[in-house]
Amino acid sequence: MARGWWSAKLRRTWTYFHARVGLDERAELNGWLTPAQASLFDGMPAADKRHGLDVVADLRAGGSANRDLLVAGLLHDCGKGLRVRLVHRVAWSLGQRYGAWIWRASSHMPTFRTGLAKLRDHTERSAELAAAAGCTAATVELIRNQEAPTDDAGRLLLAADEAN
Repeated sequence: MARGWWSAKLRRTWTYFHARVGLDERAELNGWLTPAQASLFDGMPAADKRHGLDVVADLRAGGSANRDLLVAGLLHDCGKGLRVRLVHRVAWSLGQRYGAWIWRASSHMPTFRTGLAKLRDHTERSAELAAAAGCTAATVELIRNQEAPTDDAGRLLLAADEAN
């Protein structure tokens, strides 16, 4: 189990550094996002954009065509913002895995208190930003409950998120 967790985290780290969104991928979004939703996507860090696109691809590969779910998959991390860096993400993941003492210890370093707070609160902030961008109530609730799904669509989102 630990080996699989570390492998997944190393893969995500590699992806973080190599994240790219092709022009064709970005152009395709114009067909199903509103301008406000597209703007929200465009404001995300490259790694979160790539992750969102990969989550959507996973959902589609599983047969989902539910627009609310696909938009939630694309935007579910928009609340992390541009100032959450890889070091914050590493500390967050280690804290989830090995205990909150890691968060307490790292919060004494510059920027960590804010970065960890953004990660802790990103589901609610992402839901608020999605609502402000005109996403449906269903999309907003999928984003808000992404870590503790309340329905089958939410469980699909969580599985695709964890797989990517």
